[in-house]
Amino acid sequence: MTINEYQKLAMTTLNPDLNKKDVLINGVMGLCGESGECIDIVKRHLAQGHELDRDNLIKELGDVAWYLAETAFALDVELEEVFIRNIEKLKKRYPEGFSRSKSINRQE
Repeated sequence: MTINEYQKLAMTTLNPDLNKKDVLINGVMGLCGESGECIDIVKRHLAQGHELDRDNLIKELGDVAWYLAETAFALDVELEEVFIRNIEKLKKRYPEGFSRSKSINRQE
């Protein structure tokens, strides 16, 4: 499955009663909520001594992906375009790969 195929399939489960503004709001709020669920799983592992719940973390990452797809949909952009732009930004920032020095002394 391609990224754009995922987005198209995922959006078949979008609430059809939402307008574009509400889809955008729901998308970014969902990203925050699901990201919080991911960090909670990692927190339990790192700070509370639980085994890392890998399967649950993978499920939550899927929810993050869904809300990312929804947010991109609200902006009328395909996920592939979002990913391409991100890689272009990273290549400019770290043309030789990650560098601690370039991260600390980053110029936008």
